[in-house]
Amino acid sequence: MSVRETFNYQGLEAIRVGRLNMGVNTTFVVYRLNGTVIDTGPSNQWKYVKPFIENTPLKQLLLTHHHEDHSGNAGAIQKLTGVQAFAPDLTIGILKKGFRIPPMQKLFWGTAGKAEVAPLPEDIRIGTEEVQPLFSPGHAKDMTCYLLPERGWLFSADLYIANYLKFLRIDEDIPILLNSIKSVLEHSFEVILCPHRGVVENGWQQLKQKYEFLLNLSAEAQQLDQQGLPLEQISERLLGKEGLVSILTGHNFCKRNLIASCLKVDLDTMARS
Repeated sequence: MSVRETFNYQGLEAIRVGRLNMGVNTTFVVYRLNGTVIDTGPSNQWKYVKPFIENTPLKQLLLTHHHEDHSGNAGAIQKLTGVQAFAPDLTIGILKKGFRIPPMQKLFWGTAGKAEVAPLPEDIRIGTEEVQPLFSPGHAKDMTCYLLPERGWLFSADLYIANYLKFLRIDEDIPILLNSIKSVLEHSFEVILCPHRGVVENGWQQLKQKYEFLLNLSAEAQQLDQQGLPLEQISERLLGKEGLVSILTGHNFCKRNLIASCLKVDLDTMARS
């Protein structure tokens, strides 16, 4: 069953959309603050995103990364409003060339056509408020969060989503993700604006819990690996058996990917840093 709901948080307007409502990863929140929209929502939800874009003059569109749920309507928004999206440098090349979308992701989000987007300005502002881009790869190689230090808000892209993970895409990298989370945690913020979870208060602490969970999971996985257990057994012992999600995605999104990536974490280096 599809989702369409709007909400307002301290002047932040938002619409949550989704073709199917099967949990936090299957719906998407498009945010707008003082005429700036952060990420576009998926292309198969354009009929709902379009009136949200139209009901207030659009001044600026920021993309966090190239994934189809975040960038899928960039071209349609530019055609509708004349506003070209700003994006991290790596995102520009990916959207210009186009990228492959696995079948299950296409089912939930639709396609993402090629789009011409512009590089982020040196001085990014929403109204008069400073916006700090925080490069934070790991989930995607081009991912960037946007921090509003005056408000203590973090538009977190897919850095947060949840305190605990059970699945990982095959192209995600836990060592890089941990470094990104650690770097973001060096900044001060109170609220996370997650495009899947929604508004997360006490956001700094929530993100820190995710960081600690991934470190602990990595330590447990490596301990079992040192005991000689194979990857599948480690995954099942720590996270349970693979389920329908893993099968339907052809193990593109599965528990085994998470454990395999955790085995690559340099715990000694993380402890010293």
